[in-house]
Amino acid sequence: MEKKTTYDSKSWEDIEACTATLVKKILDKGISFNSISTVSRGGLVPARLVADRLGIKQILVDEETISVDSLFVDDIYDTGETFRRVIEKADNQDSLVYATLFARRKEHYPKQLVYAELTNGDEYIIYPWDRFEHDASLKSQI
Repeated sequence: MEKKTTYDSKSWEDIEACTATLVKKILDKGISFNSISTVSRGGLVPARLVADRLGIKQILVDEETISVDSLFVDDIYDTGETFRRVIEKADNQDSLVYATLFARRKEHYPKQLVYAELTNGDEYIIYPWDRFEHDASLKSQI
């Protein structure tokens, strides 16, 4: 039996609330960052929102190395594949902070992960900046 995909559409207000929660958790760690690192798709908008709240001006995209003083920001921790690619690029894997708006509900997370919210289950999150892509993908399935 084929598993039906469920969706959870997020508003800008939802994202702003998640960003505020995430930034509070980052600040609670007591670590200062000089830059934010991210990936060129899902992480761009969350990286900018976090950077603005933290007063960080430099956002590094798709870098080969992630320095110790750079916070990594992404939209969601899901399968862990992006995390595995990123942790290999970190100057110091133990000190990397990997911050996401959402984390897929699991039993175990890497110690480097900081997230704002857990998902309810396996639902696909539709971000405000992904609406066009999501709508186009639905149309192509018809």
